Amino acid sequence: MIPSTPVVSPLRQRLLDDMRMRKLGPQTQSAYVRAVRYLASFLQRSPDTATAEDLRRFQLHLVDRGVSPITLNATITGLKFFFGVTLHRGELVERMSYVHVPQKLPVVLSRDEAARLIAAATNPKYHTALSIAYGTGLRVSEIVALKVGDIDSQRMTLRVEQGKGRKDRYAMLSPVLLERLRAWWRYANAKGKMLPNGWLFPGQNPVDPLTARQLNRAVHDAAEAAKIDKRVTMHTLRHSFATHLLEQKVDIRVIQVMLGHKKLETTSVYTHVATEVLREVVSPLEKLSA
Repeated sequence: MIPSTPVVSPLRQRLLDDMRMRKLGPQTQSAYVRAVRYLASFLQRSPDTATAEDLRRFQLHLVDRGVSPITLNATITGLKFFFGVTLHRGELVERMSYVHVPQKLPVVLSRDEAARLIAAATNPKYHTALSIAYGTGLRVSEIVALKVGDIDSQRMTLRVEQGKGRKDRYAMLSPVLLERLRAWWRYANAKGKMLPNGWLFPGQNPVDPLTARQLNRAVHDAAEAAKIDKRVTMHTLRHSFATHLLEQKVDIRVIQVMLGHKKLETTSVYTHVATEVLREVVSPLEKLSA
């Protein structure tokens, strides 16, 4: 029996075409489609029939359901694209207002905790991937997208192709990290788990890369095995990388480039958690007592 192909409505196809014309990333496209689908579910009718009052009720519905500010703002962005670009009715979403996202300080591991976490990884693949996260500050999406050819041992760099914001950049490799990568390559190659010029961290099928979900599960397991009580994710290693560099007096603008941040304000959050930096701040009371 030949499986049937899902039918795509003309409205959804137009939305997909509009996003494709603008070369929006896969995750952005999925988020926009999800926002429109959520609105249609709320209305119980086609989303192109929505009125300004419907959109107002929809935003109140999201707020009453306790949707997080980040998700709420992402939904509004998707709807602004749908109504403004696909339907040419941007005036309908003018009253949908973005909400303030509370600034939360990132969870940061100590150097000892980072070392224990990486050592507790269950296999060489996870051990190496976690080492890259802490040693380079790459995002989990950037780690799983790495290929063997991205390693440049002569220049001691890792090529990050089309990272967040669809930008290429380079991450610096330390001698220790390069040796761990070489050890992982020898192990995976001997086991037949790595294809020539294939994914650096292949999945069960070497044709496919390891997923971000699998890596996040691995880091949770490692944190539990290492008896680390903090809430640890792959992004925690990125936060720890940046914070520890700042504590080593690396210029914050250099850290900004290494992390691939567009704005310096994004990187500056680490000044609030870098304990070595905070210790250098002498309180006015101490000066009076001197």
